[in-house]
Amino acid sequence: MGTTASPATTATPSSFLSSPSASLRASKSSHLRPTRRLPVNVRCVSSPPAADTAYTTKVSRNANIAKLQAGYLFPEIARRRAAHLLKNPDAKIISLGIGDTTEPIPEVITNAMAERAHALSTVEGYSGYGAEQGEKKLRAAIAATYYADLGIEETDIFVSDGAKCDISRLQVLFGSNVTVAVQDPSYPAYVDSSVIMGQTDLYQQDVQKYGNIQYMKCSPENGFFPDLSKVARTDIIFFCSPNNPTGAAASREQLTQLVKFAKDNGSIIVYDSAYAMYISDDSPKSIFEIPGAKEVALETASFSKYAGFTGVRLGWTVVPKELLFSDGHPVAKDFNRIVCTSFNGASTLSQAGGLGCLSPEGLKAMQDVVGFYKENTKIIVDTFTELGFNVYGAKNAPYVWVHFPGRNSWDVFAEILEKANVVTTPGSGFGPGGEGFVRVSAFGHRENIIEAARRLKQLYK
Repeated sequence: MGTTASPATTATPSSFLSSPSASLRASKSSHLRPTRRLPVNVRCVSSPPAADTAYTTKVSRNANIAKLQAGYLFPEIARRRAAHLLKNPDAKIISLGIGDTTEPIPEVITNAMAERAHALSTVEGYSGYGAEQGEKKLRAAIAATYYADLGIEETDIFVSDGAKCDISRLQVLFGSNVTVAVQDPSYPAYVDSSVIMGQTDLYQQDVQKYGNIQYMKCSPENGFFPDLSKVARTDIIFFCSPNNPTGAAASREQLTQLVKFAKDNGSIIVYDSAYAMYISDDSPKSIFEIPGAKEVALETASFSKYAGFTGVRLGWTVVPKELLFSDGHPVAKDFNRIVCTSFNGASTLSQAGGLGCLSPEGLKAMQDVVGFYKENTKIIVDTFTELGFNVYGAKNAPYVWVHFPGRNSWDVFAEILEKANVVTTPGSGFGPGGEGFVRVSAFGHRENIIEAARRLKQLYK
């Protein structure tokens, strides 16, 4: 109900009455005319709802974006973390959820960046726009370091601002008319970018899947490698090894099966090798170690989890010249067109850092960083194993995949956050195959990892 004053009364702003000049005028006014009380009639009436006067354009919202379910996984985790802190402002939260690196970038790498930065202040050292595909020297160093003897040349390599960004550029390359397959569970950017591009049907709440996507189930029962005999043919196959979130690395035999499957079906594999440096057994670090892969696969990679470049931003995608569309046109030529249209090249300073990473000293420093996080991983694995949980991954990745049979992943996430002040990632956020699991990241300062382990032991003892 609203309150409406009678027209006989006039409201006077309090700021006006409180000012000295206003008081003086009011005082003089009272001497000029007799004071009398006016009747005030107040009626309580129902106020009409406020008219929605917000201006709207005539542009329709992208219907594909409207298909997306809630927010992207990691901002949603951040939102729930912030809500927990609002209710518990004194909570000392340890974040083992979002896979963000925590340790300082090795000096041999930052020195290379600093040297390039200072050079930009000189006439001789200044440079503006660079090649969209990346500096020739860096492309050559990537080819020599990670693809020696695999038949990959520097011209096959496109330097970028990270693997995640390249995934979206690749989606633009393939367009809206392709069909896609993803590991289940898998990094959510593959599915979400497919939805945004219009490659999928609506979300099916009953099975927690989007229509027109092939979800390739990866579970402990099949060694986290899909039964390809049950996978329908698709144009594009997204495959991450070591996998995020399960931490499982595909064997040479398994990747040989995958390449054959793609070749038999005329598909293209988008192979995400962002965690290859964490591999400590004989699992392939590149899809191109598999004979015939250059005809059916491209590979995306990043310095983020090796050198702490999550903020610096530097990665690359390999598109072999042997990879052709159905009409015989080279995939690399079209990707080059996409890159030149939508990207001005990675930062000059980031690329200097990349060259620092690939120097002998930089490679050693990155191995040390990776080794540190793998030690964290062991602490987490030992903690959950002692508590009686089944734990997967970890050996070849900075992620621990913990099974909570019969539990809802978001409920486990909430339990650990509310009772232990530790942030994890609910497995169902990576797809329906992740239900009943949580991913625990090994990216953290050592003292935080040890403290998180203590809290988890206290919670689940």
